[in-house]
Formats: sequence, structure tokens, C-alpha cells
Amino acid sequence: MTKLFFIRHGKTEWNLAGRYQGACGDSPLLPQSYREIEDLAKYLNDFKFAKIYCSPIRRAKVTAQQIVANLNQPLKLEADVAFQEFNLGKMEGMKFTDVAKKYPAQLDGFRHHPDKYDPTEIEGESFPELFARMTPKIKAICQRYPNDNILIVGHGAALCAEIRHLMGVPLDKIRAKGGLANTSTTILETKDGQNFKCLAWNKTDYLNKELDASDIV
Repeated sequence: MTKLFFIRHGKTEWNLAGRYQGACGDSPLLPQSYREIEDLAKYLNDFKFAKIYCSPIRRAKVTAQQIVANLNQPLKLEADVAFQEFNLGKMEGMKFTDVAKKYPAQLDGFRHHPDKYDPTEIEGESFPELFARMTPKIKAICQRYPNDNILIVGHGAALCAEIRHLMGVPLDKIRAKGGLANTSTTILETKDGQNFKCLAWNKTDYLNKELDASDIV
């Protein structure tokens, strides 16, 4: 069976500042994030991986590169646009507080009511559009690696939505149990590349720290 280890990238300057990054915005990892990625790699070293994939966006790609550098096993890294963050259009680069004032309906839909989220005004990407690019890629990976562990390094909002979509969670319930923390690990298992079981959700105990609001999306 295939086990997928989904990793959210390390914490960035914009994460700390409460600013949307999305698919086109970006900011550097915080110095502490490199130490936390080392802690993550120590946990991951208990497993043998066949491949690591990542979003091509810098914050995710650097996280993936640091994971590879700290793992005691040779791994080929492949960046793929299928794993990039939601395109949040006009909200990208804005602070959450400013988005709440300018685009309250879009913010509420994106965070709390995905089934009602309409990104037309902000020129962003919808949840169905996200699933259309991520799901086929993940299922293809499962078919290619039917008996292996695979690492996928991506982004909080996109990974949270896609993981729950793979598990068959209805769109209106996608955000019901909260989001994913920076440098977290979520593990799905599948025997056929179609049906997925969650073995671990938002695992961060290897970081040895208390999470705060800026850690989770």
C-alpha cells in the first residue's frame, strides 16, 4: 500500500505577520524554521521514502530541499505546480485584518464555508479548481508507487482541503476540524489509490513547542 506524508512548509515572515501568501505571493522562512525542519527530518528518518515531491513556490521548495539535506537517505526531489498553494488573487500580500474589511464574504467563505466560497471578485481559484489539479496528480503517484512511502511538501490551505477531499469529506465540512500547522505531517494510507485512510493528522509533537494562531492555516 502507499503511504503519503503531507508536509506543510516551514513558517515564513508573512505567516508570522498574518499576511496571505497564496500561489503568487511568498516570503522567506524564519530562522527558527530551519531548526524545526531538522526536527521534522529526525522524525521522518524512521521511514524509508521512494520519492519527494514539492510545490515549486520558494517557501515549500526550500523546505523540501532542507528535508532532503537532513534525511539519512538519498531522495530525488521533483517540483510540480499541482502542489502549489491556492491562487488567492487580490487577497495575496494583504494582511488578514485588511482582507476582512475589504473582502469579508470571500474571507468567510474561504475559511469557514468552502461550499459557498466564490473567488470571482478577487480573481482567485475555487476549491473545485484546486481539486482538479491536485487529485489526479496524487492518484497517479499512488499508481506509480503502490507499495512505497512518498513525501509531498506543500501549503496549508491547499493541503488541508485536498487531504480531506481525498478522504471523502464533503466540501461544506472541509474546514470543520481546523487547519494545518507549519512543518506539520499528515499521513494518508491507500491500498488502491482511490480510497484513503488518515493515519496521522497535523502531527507536530517532534517540534517540541506550543503552537500559536500564526502557526496554523
